[in-house]
Amino acid sequence: MYNEIEIDRENLTLLGVKFSDLSKLENTANAIGSNMFEGFEPTKELIQLYVDWSSGIITDSELLKKLYAIHGK
Repeated sequence: MYNEIEIDRENLTLLGVKFSDLSKLENTANAIGSNMFEGFEPTKELIQLYVDWSSGIITDSELLKKLYAIHGK
């Protein structure tokens, strides 16, 4: 089942997470939307991690550690 995600193009936010520009917001929303058809359920926390990683705020290893903390088994 596909659930709509909150996109605010005027304020450049996706599920409340701020993006630096409309292009990055739309590209991310499109990628997430495609993955949602495969069962991915985006959260604000995951989107924020992606934004932080893609902006260079966190490193690859920090991203992996945080993802493991969220979804690790």
